[in-house]
Amino acid sequence: MPEQPERSGTMLPPGCLAGQVAVITGGASGIGFGIAREVAQLGAHVVLAGRHPEKLEAAREALKPTGVDVLTVPTDVRQPDQVEALFRSVSDHFGRVDMLVNAAAGNFIVDSEKLSVNGWNAVVGSVLHGTFYCTRAAGLQMIASGRGGRILSIVASYAWTGGPKTVHSVAAKAGVVALTRTLAVEWAHYGIRVNALCPGPTDTEGARPLWEDPETRQRVLRRIPVGRFGTVTEVAQAASYLLSPYADFINGEVLVIDGGEWLGKGLTS
Repeated sequence: MPEQPERSGTMLPPGCLAGQVAVITGGASGIGFGIAREVAQLGAHVVLAGRHPEKLEAAREALKPTGVDVLTVPTDVRQPDQVEALFRSVSDHFGRVDMLVNAAAGNFIVDSEKLSVNGWNAVVGSVLHGTFYCTRAAGLQMIASGRGGRILSIVASYAWTGGPKTVHSVAAKAGVVALTRTLAVEWAHYGIRVNALCPGPTDTEGARPLWEDPETRQRVLRRIPVGRFGTVTEVAQAASYLLSPYADFINGEVLVIDGGEWLGKGLTS
């Protein structure tokens, strides 16, 4: 089956997010940047948060053609004080936050018995703790504003299938799914929708080296019923739908966009 070409442009009406503010962690590259570009094309102002200032600046430059205001704030989401500083900067610059995308993450392959405490803490700190710190900070501002908002976290299907050699990330992503469903109920009366997006194998610069070996590539593709990798644009368009008014009755859900991969996945290595 031929590869799906990367599309450009948005599937939602232009301007449907005009004047709103989206905070995107891990927004300097990969899926995070793809989502930033998509919501910017829909008119939202964007706050990019990440650990590397030079990558944030490059991403900001890349978003200039959209014409929206882009703020970059170097942030390690594992550090609560840095997360608080991030949202103070958002409040000072824009005076509001309407959307949060928790895309910051970390992972590596390791036999569970060889996983160090530091390795565990690094991944759980980024994925689970960082998601909570950012969600709490954004949620407090959304509640105080009286306007509500939308929160979207990026997860992975091994949160419910298991994933050998990624026990740290599995546990963290499962925690994010539980956090999503819990806050969707608790915060609905504030007008805050909380959802998650679960991409399957997606052709990003970071993931590409994982399957550059032809044999590995074919093994991965055989697990995907539609026979190809996803694209960043496809994932970003799904995210923009969940962040838009068109999804205002969707709450506490995990939208899977993986070509059917997880349906055939079990606890196998």
